[in-house]
Amino acid sequence: MILNKRARVNKICVQIILLATSFLMIFPLLWMFLGAFKNNNEVIQMPPTLLPSSVNFDNFKTISELFPIGRFLFNSVFVAVIATLLQVLFCAMAAYAFAKIKFKGREIVFTIFLVTMMIPSQLTMITLYRIFVGLGISNSYLGLILPGTYNALGIFLMRQHMSTLSDSFIEAALVDGSTQFRIFWRIILPLCKPALATVGILGFMSAWNTFLWPLIIISDTNLSTLPLGLSKIQGRWTTEWNLLMAGDVISTIPILIVYLFTQKYFIKSLAHSGVKG
Repeated sequence: MILNKRARVNKICVQIILLATSFLMIFPLLWMFLGAFKNNNEVIQMPPTLLPSSVNFDNFKTISELFPIGRFLFNSVFVAVIATLLQVLFCAMAAYAFAKIKFKGREIVFTIFLVTMMIPSQLTMITLYRIFVGLGISNSYLGLILPGTYNALGIFLMRQHMSTLSDSFIEAALVDGSTQFRIFWRIILPLCKPALATVGILGFMSAWNTFLWPLIIISDTNLSTLPLGLSKIQGRWTTEWNLLMAGDVISTIPILIVYLFTQKYFIKSLAHSGVKG
């Protein structure tokens, strides 16, 4: 009886801690969403208030008049979607080779791929920029998209998931005369939906939120992505925080939509990623 009461108390304490932690994580987002409907005086007033005095969409109207938000949004969607699709495809192909095709030096090559995860992307940007300038693809959509097509973490997650799949599927298909590409496309990929969703979410978030690379590679305002375009709202001496929050809301909504539709696959993939090495 005492043990049951102690277990119940422990469970309640854990739930309280989780609720408090969740509130701390959600509060900045809640503040941003509500701030998007305030005027600038309400945003900076002391003591601060959580709820706006009146709900209006003037901030969204003003920001669309001052900046080509529609163009920025289109650029971000186009770059993020194309980069994510290519990243998922390339990660799946590499993972299939590492998980199901035996070749000499496979583990060594896979280890080298994992080592690249320890190299900060900022360290390679100057070299990458010079390569892109030499190829004549700077200040272009191609220059924005290509760096986002490689993801060592995505290859690792896909490879871990594919390693849990039985080799009997591949052996039976090979006996029937199927090619490796047909096996990969018709058998393996349909069985990897959770891992594909996980890599897709991570890739989309990375491509959508990236700021430094577009800042380096792009000089044409018409090619600016949403994070780069929103940075123009911040002035040198002052910032209209209500407009910035409205822009952040526009930038955050697509990420939330993508996650809500794919979260079940995301969680399922993480559950399987460490089952077999």
